[in-house]
This record gives sequence, structure tokens and C-alpha cells, in this order.
Amino acid sequence: MSSTAALSAAPVNLPAAMVWTDSLNTGDARMDDTHHEFMAMVNQILATPEEEQLPVYQAFLKHTVEHFAQEERWMLATGFSADNCHAEHHATISETMRVVEAHYLDTDKQIITRMAEALIEWFPGHAASMDAGLAAHLKSVGFDSVTETLADPSAIKNVTMSGCGSVSCS
Repeated sequence: MSSTAALSAAPVNLPAAMVWTDSLNTGDARMDDTHHEFMAMVNQILATPEEEQLPVYQAFLKHTVEHFAQEERWMLATGFSADNCHAEHHATISETMRVVEAHYLDTDKQIITRMAEALIEWFPGHAASMDAGLAAHLKSVGFDSVTETLADPSAIKNVTMSGCGSVSCS
């Protein structure tokens, strides 16, 4: 066997990538666009050599903080309590991402890749449950995520949702 043939037959250990599937559609176009951006940024991290990942990761962290803040604005505008479990999930992920940045700076150059791989595992479940539930709630109360307005503010009765906003929890 030639060395070229041996190289082409050798397994390549490429990191997993996030791939959009129909199960990730939430029913809200703006939310889905933000999710596409999130996934593209995770894939960009994985395609970047570990020693060059920090600026890519920092941009991703900024995007993720804004992504979560956007959803939380929508939750508050449509009757979720400020301490709902969906927002708590966001806070946990955001804090973990900040700790990852600190560990990377402190010498663990593989931690960003591990975080991206963990997000590949976490994100589909979060999107299909909590985010899809939030999107259904937004639609049910007539909330426009583009303009961030309610067609009829009286649709938000004086009831505060304290659950996670998922299709299995309200």
C-alpha cells in the first residue's frame, strides 16, 4: 500500500458539527435565525485550531449572551416571571461559558473545543423543548418577535408564568 493510500484510509478525528434539522424549527422565524447563527458559530469554533479559538469563542460568547437576553426580553414581555427555569438554563450556560474562557486563558487550550462539543449535545434538547415552547407561547399571545410588540396587550392577563416555557412544562 502506498503512503498516500494509507493516509487516505486512516480515520480522521474531526470534531462533531452542529447540523440543522427540522426538529430544531421552533415556529418563530427570528428565534430560528438566531439559532442558525448560534450553530454556525459553534461550527466555526470547531473548525478553528485550538490555539486560535479565543477570539472566535469570545465573539460566540457575546452572541450567546445577546441571544439569551433576547429570549428573556420576550419572556418578560409576555408574562413569564423573571426567575423562570428557562432563564435559569440560560444563566447556567452563560456562567459556564465565562468559566471556560477563564480556564482557556489559564492554560487549558482544549476547553473551548470541549465546551463546543457539550453545546452540540445540549442545544437540540433546549431548542426542541424550552425554545419551541416559548415560540408557541409567543404565538398564542400574539407577540411579534421582530418588532417585539404584542398585537393586543390585554392578551397578557395578570398571570405570571413561572415554569420553563417548554412544551412539557408551563
